[in-house]
Amino acid sequence: MRLLLVEDDALLAEGLAGALRQSGFAVDWLGSGSQADTALLTQSYDALILDLNLPGLDGFEVLRRLRGRGGKLPVLILSAREGAGARVAGLNLGADDYLTKPFDLPELEARIRALIRRSQGLAAARLALGRVTLDTVARRVEAGGAAVDLTAREYGLLEILMQRPGQALSKQHLAERLCEWGEEMSGTAVEVHISRLRRKLEGGGLAIRSLRGFGYLLEAVDGA
Repeated sequence: MRLLLVEDDALLAEGLAGALRQSGFAVDWLGSGSQADTALLTQSYDALILDLNLPGLDGFEVLRRLRGRGGKLPVLILSAREGAGARVAGLNLGADDYLTKPFDLPELEARIRALIRRSQGLAAARLALGRVTLDTVARRVEAGGAAVDLTAREYGLLEILMQRPGQALSKQHLAERLCEWGEEMSGTAVEVHISRLRRKLEGGGLAIRSLRGFGYLLEAVDGA
C-alpha cells in the first residue's frame, strides 16, 4: 500500500515514514502543500496523511483542490490544531479522519488501514479467499491453516490482489502500489514475484491468472 505523507516537520516526517515502512507501507514524503498538490495530480496513492500548517498551500487548500477534482483518495488530517473548529472544517472539506498531535503510532496505523479498507469496500482487517487468509494487522498469511512465509514484496502483491479478487490488475498498477519515489520495479520483477507467490500458495484454493495485455487476476478455484 502506497501512502503520501505531507508534513513540513522533517524530524517528525522521517520518524513517521520510517515506522510506516516498517509496517509494510510504501511512503512518499513531501514538505509543502504545493508539492503535495502536484503529486496528487500525477501519482496514485492508497491514502493521504495531511498536515494543515504547510508552506505554499495549507492543508485545507490541498484538500479542497483534491476534492474539487473529484478525488476520492482517503485523507487523514494529522495536525497540532486541537480545536473543534479545525476538525469540523477539515471534515466538511472532505477529510475522512482527523488525528491531533501528539499521537499514538499504533492508532494512526490502525486508522490508516481502516480508511483504506473502507475505500475498497472491505469491512474487516482479515481477508479470505479460497483456503487462504491474510491478516492485514498482524501481516500474517495462512493457507489451509498453515502459516506461509512471504517476503515483503510477495505479501504486498498478495494483499493488493486479495483486496480486488476477480479484477485484472496491470503490472504497472502493482508496481506503483509497492514502490516509493526513487524505487523501480520492472515488469519482469513483478513476474518473478508472482511466480514465487504462486508456488508458496499451492494448495490454498487460489489461482493467479495471467491475462495477456491486462495483467493478473486472483480467483478462488476448486481443488487447487
